[in-house]
Amino acid sequence: MATLATKIKLYCEANSKTINFINDVRLANDGDGNIYIKKWNVEGLTQPTDSQLASYETAGNTKETLDAVLTKRRKEYLSYNEQLDKLWHDINDGKLDKTGSWYTHIKSVKDANSKG
Repeated sequence: MATLATKIKLYCEANSKTINFINDVRLANDGDGNIYIKKWNVEGLTQPTDSQLASYETAGNTKETLDAVLTKRRKEYLSYNEQLDKLWHDINDGKLDKTGSWYTHIKSVKDANSKG
């Protein structure tokens, strides 16, 4: 189930608005684990209804799944310095193709963390 924050971001983006969860929108917990909109101060955009937010459930799930994959990839990629070193060695060794160490590293991370 997509988070309320994700659905709010998608609602705002669909209405050409960028929000800040400190100044524009505040979420709160009612004590029973239910998250709700406590403050809505998005200029030119009314606070979404529950049904409007519910309409972003599928898109929210897709976004959160993709975000998780991209976050995992970022953690598994080598640093930029290490990647550049691999590229330099691949160029120097004449392996600027699918057999080079840079390509095989990137491919292994992407294969292990598919976008679906």
